[in-house]
Amino acid sequence: METTIEKQHAKMSIAKLLQRVFFLLLGSAIVSVGLEIFLVPNNIIDGGITGISIMLSHILNIKLGIFLTILNVPFLFLGYKQIGKTFALSTLLGVLAMSIGTTLLHPVEPITIDPLLAAVFGGVLLGIGIGIVIRFGGSLDGTEIVAILLSKKSPFSVGQVVMFINIFILGSAGFIFGWDHAMYSLIAYFLAFKVMDITIEGLDQSKSVWIISDKHEEIGQALTYRLGRGVTYLNGEGVYSGDTKKVIFIVITRLEEAKLKSIVEEWDENAFLAIGNIHDVKGGRFKKKDIH
Repeated sequence: METTIEKQHAKMSIAKLLQRVFFLLLGSAIVSVGLEIFLVPNNIIDGGITGISIMLSHILNIKLGIFLTILNVPFLFLGYKQIGKTFALSTLLGVLAMSIGTTLLHPVEPITIDPLLAAVFGGVLLGIGIGIVIRFGGSLDGTEIVAILLSKKSPFSVGQVVMFINIFILGSAGFIFGWDHAMYSLIAYFLAFKVMDITIEGLDQSKSVWIISDKHEEIGQALTYRLGRGVTYLNGEGVYSGDTKKVIFIVITRLEEAKLKSIVEEWDENAFLAIGNIHDVKGGRFKKKDIH
């Protein structure tokens, strides 16, 4: 017989699966709107397989959704071992939903025929939609899979390969749609890239901070009292000096970064300070406490 814990775990798994499917479909729908209502009618493209699909759709006068599926699905099977089953299935669902969405929206009249407005709003919608899909374990473009495979046989990183591919694709838009539209495509691509980052990481991005100082106790107490954040002391040892040091570790939001620096400088201007970005923070005592 199933135990209560097993039943609860099964319910949680189903709930998480439904949540993932919902947001994958939502993100794909938003991308479909950005493409068919803003970018495609104004001859503006995105990077990657989507950009190639838009150009082929324009040249051959075939619906965009067909190319989005035909060009993306083979790369999913090609990179199946590299990306894993869950990611592959999530990506397949997202690509199919995006393809169907663009097909259904194709007859709809565009909201604007101003290419600058189309580039701005289309790029923002693409960034939001792609960011949601990535955040919930999928992707909408086979370019990254291609980049992973090519990077293993070349001296270039995955990011560099993606950049080279997109430069070629966006440059090709100039020959097909004209150089004005190619430049609008760059605007849309840049906005989509930046908004995607914000969507994935969140507006209230967290930062991890490491501080090494002889006045670790005073700084730790000041941070706890003035920022309301939990502070952790870690034991460290210098490789050359052999001296033992207390390392202060704390997680803050980016809005608190300036205040933290000022607190540290008040106690020790020569303190070692390292700050890094964190995408996700869960558990512990990260939530800010009210200090009275």
